[in-house]
Amino acid sequence: MATMSTKMKAQIRAITLTSLMLLCAAAGCIGSEETDDDTTTTPLETLVIAYEVRDDYTNVEENPQSLADYLSEKLNYDVSLYNVDSEGAMIEALRFGNADIAIMDGGAAWVGWQQYDLQVLAADQKSDSRAFYDAHAWVLADSEMALAATDDNNFTDPFSLLAGKTSCHTGWLKSAGMLLPMGYLIGHGYANVIGDPNDVETLRNTIHGFFNENASIPDSGTPYYGYSGAVKCLSEG
Repeated sequence: MATMSTKMKAQIRAITLTSLMLLCAAAGCIGSEETDDDTTTTPLETLVIAYEVRDDYTNVEENPQSLADYLSEKLNYDVSLYNVDSEGAMIEALRFGNADIAIMDGGAAWVGWQQYDLQVLAADQKSDSRAFYDAHAWVLADSEMALAATDDNNFTDPFSLLAGKTSCHTGWLKSAGMLLPMGYLIGHGYANVIGDPNDVETLRNTIHGFFNENASIPDSGTPYYGYSGAVKCLSEG
């Protein structure tokens, strides 16, 4: 097997741990076993992973099929990918039994837990053992928000100036690119929740209500998706 990138290796460690947990839960870690009513529990023979699969990969090491093939070889199971186009679709795949596990952003995982009682079985760790990272918001250097943030005037508030502007998010339900900044704006009274607080789609309405209808919430595979895509969106106006 080709040498894998650090990111792919981290994904494999997380997935392998998750897979073993699932196998233990499904088969008691000992294969078939007798239950109290003398029925036989059939061990799990397949593992379906919900994943955002792209049409092409510039780096073969990033292809999730390599991960599926690796796990299939190591676990001796039929491991397959369930193709989804967003992390929201991953949650739906888990909810309705179309997938056994999914690799998703921490924000989407939190929504799945909070809304649908989905459980986290493994998390990627940084080199210093952190399972989290810091989020940063960026604005154009010559914008009124940037000037307000550096003018040493306590009466100018850069966050209030964000209202009505066009925002560039990394994607739907992304932690650093959506949930954390919107949580800050809502929690500090800048943005008002528009809709049912228990409905995840309310977040979309809230974003458009605080910023504007042109707020970028890109789908996977589109030019403005992800961190680099959000920066591109910002720089292109």
